[in-house]
Amino acid sequence: MMADVINLVSQTITIDALGNEVATESEKTVYCEVNSITQSEFFAAANTELNPEYRFTVFFDDYNGEDIVKYNGVRYSVYRSYRA
Repeated sequence: MMADVINLVSQTITIDALGNEVATESEKTVYCEVNSITQSEFFAAANTELNPEYRFTVFFDDYNGEDIVKYNGVRYSVYRSYRA
């Protein structure tokens, strides 16, 4: 059951008047299920210097390849996604 919420953060890159790239973020709140990661996933990720904490399950149509997730005010990077 999707009983929690997260914010999916998408970034849009634009060019300003001086030719600099400027990132603009927008957030979309979606329902999710939050789980701890498995022990095997934790140790496999640790070998690649990643530090996974949670596994978020969202509806397929809500996710559009965002690389950043905000959960309880904390930003997390998405290092892997898959369709179950």
